Amino acid sequence: MSISSKVLTSLSVSSAILAVGAAARSTAIAAPAPLEGVWRTVEVVVQSPTPLTLKPEATLAIFHGRHYSRVEVHAEGARPLLKNPAAASADELRATWGPFVGEAGTFEVSGNELTMQALVAKNPAAMTKGATSVYSYNRSGDTLTLTQVRTPAGPIPATTIKLTRVE
Repeated sequence: MSISSKVLTSLSVSSAILAVGAAARSTAIAAPAPLEGVWRTVEVVVQSPTPLTLKPEATLAIFHGRHYSRVEVHAEGARPLLKNPAAASADELRATWGPFVGEAGTFEVSGNELTMQALVAKNPAAMTKGATSVYSYNRSGDTLTLTQVRTPAGPIPATTIKLTRVE
């Protein structure tokens, strides 16, 4: 086999490998993960002796790749504004900051189970090693339903979170 034949064969093989790689990459991009996107929580139902249903107004969750970020206000009404945070009482600070949840971290999907590990959070306990939250999930179009299976504290009363896709 001549040198030019070897070069052409080598180029052909390299081109084929690149084409297969590009096709695989475009397929991966065309089929995003089931949670990929920006979501808003529209309803939270906590099953307990006194069931509780919340319709929060201020939430945002972003899932991208293996990372997530979420900010939420766990209140149905507006939080009070602090006139002077440096002079606010403990009760005023709790009323304003208590309902706020903020965290970001990594997540894994296995079957219909979602496991989240906070890397940064308002609550430092959420950032400890092994402090994962586990949900089962179901996605139907632009609706995502999460049912919390367990928290770092263990199993909890059934809590279902319904989200709608923003983007």
